[in-house]
Amino acid sequence: MIKTAKQVLAKPFTSNFFFIFLQGIIIGIITGLIVGTFRWIIDHTMKFLFFIYPLMRQKPIYLIPYIIATLSIVLILGKIIKPVLSNITGSGVPQVEAVMLNENKMNWWSILWRKFVGGLLAICPGLFLGREGPCIQMGAMVGQAFGENLFHADPDDLKRLQGCGIAAGLSAAFSAPLAGVFFLVEEITFNFTPKEVLTALAAAMSSDLMTLCFFGTQPCLYLPLDKSLPLTSYWFVAIIGVVLGLLAYLYQYCLLSLKPVYAKITKIPAIYHSVIPLLLVIPIGLWNANLLGGSHDFISSLFDPTFMKSIQTGALSLILLPLVWFAVRFIFSMISYGASVPGGIFMPILVLGALLGVVFAVLMIHFNIAPKRCYGIIIVTSMCAYFGTIEKAPFTALTLLTEMVGSVEQIFPMLITTFIAYFVLDLLGGKPIYAALRIQMNYHKLSNLPKVKHAEE
Repeated sequence: MIKTAKQVLAKPFTSNFFFIFLQGIIIGIITGLIVGTFRWIIDHTMKFLFFIYPLMRQKPIYLIPYIIATLSIVLILGKIIKPVLSNITGSGVPQVEAVMLNENKMNWWSILWRKFVGGLLAICPGLFLGREGPCIQMGAMVGQAFGENLFHADPDDLKRLQGCGIAAGLSAAFSAPLAGVFFLVEEITFNFTPKEVLTALAAAMSSDLMTLCFFGTQPCLYLPLDKSLPLTSYWFVAIIGVVLGLLAYLYQYCLLSLKPVYAKITKIPAIYHSVIPLLLVIPIGLWNANLLGGSHDFISSLFDPTFMKSIQTGALSLILLPLVWFAVRFIFSMISYGASVPGGIFMPILVLGALLGVVFAVLMIHFNIAPKRCYGIIIVTSMCAYFGTIEKAPFTALTLLTEMVGSVEQIFPMLITTFIAYFVLDLLGGKPIYAALRIQMNYHKLSNLPKVKHAEE
């Protein structure tokens, strides 16, 4: 006998998903307000750096008060991070991963305010750090706060609410709600259940709505991509993938080598290691202030009409400048992240990928492998592949770049390049960078916490 619709469908208004969605929305709104404020302060501080550095170059006397202010930041930052040093330095994502695996625990309020203030003190002076890591960790702490104090969640639900905060944090950092959810699934929980994913999506959407109130509806990194890459250019895309896979392994190896190096600097206490990058960044700012920070503005400058026109001539000599910029950004990204400072690596990786994309674009245009109009697509493809490979999160990378640039023209070349680069890194023994950083921190299971089902990779 065939059952009727009434027998198959649930009774109206008996689903508990409304309450679950409401939880996600509340966490998303609060996370979006916090992250939106965080982003707004960073954006306006960067404008100040673009003003003060040219002024100091013209009038070196202003360097004296600036260095004094920098040393004051070192002292304040050291005091802020000292009580929770291991849980607050870096992006915070490895520490959050450890929490989700029952290897770590954090006091939500202590981490939240210290990450907010400490992240601003580290990123605003121009260190090559991203805002997204602190945003993810702050989002996780918002989820934990509501789970513990308002919803009185059990351990499994608490993890789900922390996951909502993670998705909301990344969504608000880049105005990319789908990427926030993919990041949660691909890098943190490795679990795609409707209850978890839909709650996270509700949080990501509501947090993105809050950032729209701060920054408007234009994509976070809107770029002029209006043409697709010709099929005849795809053979070179495969070469790009191999090169990016090799360079992704180099990035992982160097980043994981920095903490042991900093650990040998015993004359300066770990809480004050920030003095090294904060002083070293000053000469870079005097040379080219546009290089400072994460840096969203620097990627946009690569699409300045004057710069694009010169690059699109295809002269091989034009490779030198982006290679120099890449070397400076690569080295100083390592120095910045290796120190005991709060800050992420998402945007610095994207900048490195963009600079490599400029190099690839010059080569392809010079040798007539691709037309000049494909300059932007080549850069975005390189950004996606380099980021997705280092993170070992191709779905997150593809979704993030698509949402950030506001175009779908580049999806297939991004997919091919990322897949090849991922394969090369995997052959070399590379790991998801956050998982590798967590392993380096040598966490162990906390015996006093209940077990939660989890697949690490």
